[in-house]
Amino acid sequence: MTAQDREPVTGGCLCGAVRFRVTGPFLRAGNCHCVRCRKHSGAALGTQGRVLRKHFELLDGAERIRIYTPAEGAAVKAFCEICGSSLFGGTWPDGPEVSIRLGALDADPGIRPQCHTFVRDKAPWHEILDDLPQHPGRLPR
Repeated sequence: MTAQDREPVTGGCLCGAVRFRVTGPFLRAGNCHCVRCRKHSGAALGTQGRVLRKHFELLDGAERIRIYTPAEGAAVKAFCEICGSSLFGGTWPDGPEVSIRLGALDADPGIRPQCHTFVRDKAPWHEILDDLPQHPGRLPR
């Protein structure tokens, strides 16, 4: 089965107020160690996958989504106002891609992280133990 043939995958927040569906293939996935992702997730890193905006569908809870837009043009961070779950961001809602927190998905997205980004900002107590490529900042374009 190819990524295009797979069933849509759903996701949502911890309390269930926000639900979404991904209907197309993930373009890429990675582990981000930037300070914003670490603080937004409350973990050593944020694992997310990117999809085209046309393959992302918000099913429920639009009124429960709050957005944090960092300075300097950084990617937005969308979360549930009730439970605080980190859900998606990137250039959502109007840009060409959506960056979805893989931990918010209900099933296997069919992709695995391919690299680590912003490793220059990684938590000092965290040790990267895999062999994935590491980038000091964002992915080279």
